[in-house]
Amino acid sequence: MTAYTQQLDQKIQYLQQLFQGLDFPEIEVFESPEQHYRMRAEFRIWHEGGEMFYAMFERGQKASGASLIRCDQFPAASESINALMPKLIEAAAQNPELKNRWYAVEFLSALSGEMLVTMIYHKKLGEAWQRAAETLARELGIHIIGRSRGQKIVLTQDYITEELNVNGKTFRYRQVEGSFTQPNARVCEKMLGWACDVAQNLSGDLLELYCGNGNFTLPLSQHFRQVLATEVSKTSVYAAQWNIEANRRDNIKIARLSAEEFTEAYTQSREFRRLQEQGISLKDYGFSAIFVDPPRAGVDEETLKLVSQFDNIIYISCNLETLRANLDTLCRTHAVKRAALFDQFPFTHHIESGVYLKKK
Repeated sequence: MTAYTQQLDQKIQYLQQLFQGLDFPEIEVFESPEQHYRMRAEFRIWHEGGEMFYAMFERGQKASGASLIRCDQFPAASESINALMPKLIEAAAQNPELKNRWYAVEFLSALSGEMLVTMIYHKKLGEAWQRAAETLARELGIHIIGRSRGQKIVLTQDYITEELNVNGKTFRYRQVEGSFTQPNARVCEKMLGWACDVAQNLSGDLLELYCGNGNFTLPLSQHFRQVLATEVSKTSVYAAQWNIEANRRDNIKIARLSAEEFTEAYTQSREFRRLQEQGISLKDYGFSAIFVDPPRAGVDEETLKLVSQFDNIIYISCNLETLRANLDTLCRTHAVKRAALFDQFPFTHHIESGVYLKKK
């Protein structure tokens, strides 16, 4: 048994133990590549003598030399990040404007081949830095953002365009620097495929809460007459709108509301001008299913009451404890028909899971 298989088996056992007492189907397991699965990576830039290198610090340790881990390569990160790492630091080391007081770096890569690098400094960035960074970006074929306190300099763009394959179809996503995206692209494709497989026999309209940049929204929209998705982050809403247009999904509308606000709108306890301004009337929808991918805190109590009204529930979770608490409520009215484990974060304790519930 390999180290990867062993850690995955431990996650499966934990998932099975946590859901004891519930009528649960066999868990579908979706593995991750063992290396080069992370599309994002962050490092400190460590200056020691005349040398400069990437560094991380042991979990729970203070950022000091004693806990320092040098990272000339990072096998968890994508192959494109690993290929760029030595080129970037070597080029920066030869230019004082790029090297001096360079404090940290963030890489955002894509299966499409695009790369965005954010270089973070402990100094004010001026025109000389910008000229040097523009030359570096051209030489390496990447996009660069410069950051320091109170500054953000975008040389060309602050996003990359990712391409994900879902059941043989390619979807394009704008992923903006600093906004949430799934870090493991290959497992993300499997998550999207699983959700679409669940949805293929459903019909009517879909309501989605916490839609982010439309990661699940786009492929799921193939299986429904209309989709109404909600998201409170302006950055994510703008990205989602671009993604909808780029993928020509004309049956999707985004409501810039939190899950709590949408619950108030749905129950007609409060009116929102934002819905009117966006040309959204809830009377136009006949929802047969709801999709939720909530933050780690899970679904709040009032929203959970809303979720339980739907015949079909697809629930993606990044926190098994809050999922279990939510299921204790939902399983009073619904039965779990399918369950999945997505190994989004190999070699960590984090587990991404999915359940499909149908009203009894």
